[in-house]
Amino acid sequence: MAKKSTIQVEKVNEHIVNWLKEYATAAKVNGFVVGISGGVDSAVTSTLCAQTGFPLLCIEMPIHQDSKQVNRGRDHINQLQARFSNVSRTESDLTPTYEQFKETMPVSANEKKYHLSLANTRARLRMTTLYYHAGISGYLVVGTGNKVEDFGVGFYTKYGDGGVDVSPIADLMKSDVYALGEFLKIPESILLAAPTDGLFGDSRTDEDQLGASYDELEWAMLEAEKGRKLKDFSERNAIVFEIYNRLNSANQHKMQPIPICKIPKVLQ
Repeated sequence: MAKKSTIQVEKVNEHIVNWLKEYATAAKVNGFVVGISGGVDSAVTSTLCAQTGFPLLCIEMPIHQDSKQVNRGRDHINQLQARFSNVSRTESDLTPTYEQFKETMPVSANEKKYHLSLANTRARLRMTTLYYHAGISGYLVVGTGNKVEDFGVGFYTKYGDGGVDVSPIADLMKSDVYALGEFLKIPESILLAAPTDGLFGDSRTDEDQLGASYDELEWAMLEAEKGRKLKDFSERNAIVFEIYNRLNSANQHKMQPIPICKIPKVLQ
């Protein structure tokens, strides 16, 4: 099922770096802000930003974070700073803020929705933190979402990690991100780690939440773009294709512009 990346990594790298430089220059901003999670998407995105020559601020924002994620993120920032003189770092420990927020909110009887709301709250606290740092420095907040997450299954938090100024890797499949990560020589510990959003404070992976791997979802997305239907598949392929279609449909509200109620001319 897995689709191996066929992108020309060196040329894609150069294209994205030039795109970022041109956008930042046109926007008259001073640099970039990237939240570092210890995952491949933020590692690749921050490395792309570092190559622009613009100042890059890497921000760690732990909220009851797994130590392995924290260590991977710090290893990556250490490597970036050793390679690029324009990279700085800071840490905003959001755990006390998150706990205080929880104390002021009612507890829902629906346990699943309660924990999902808290997970999304973590992402939104981080978005607010990124924009604070961006605001005081005149930087752009850079998104780390890839194509499968952003436009396939909508696996992100609206106005959380989905709240950004630019999205340099959002036209790359997950396999493309890994290929670019290998080319950019990001830490092997990140390339080998199971993807996780880290929003629940436990060891659950993205695959645990989605019910399918990114390789499988990438396959399903490409098949859906060809116009294939569920009846065309059987066994595991059918299960994955159903998962993809269900998530794609349920999360269209994230992918489409905010609905606007248009007032008819006769009422104006």
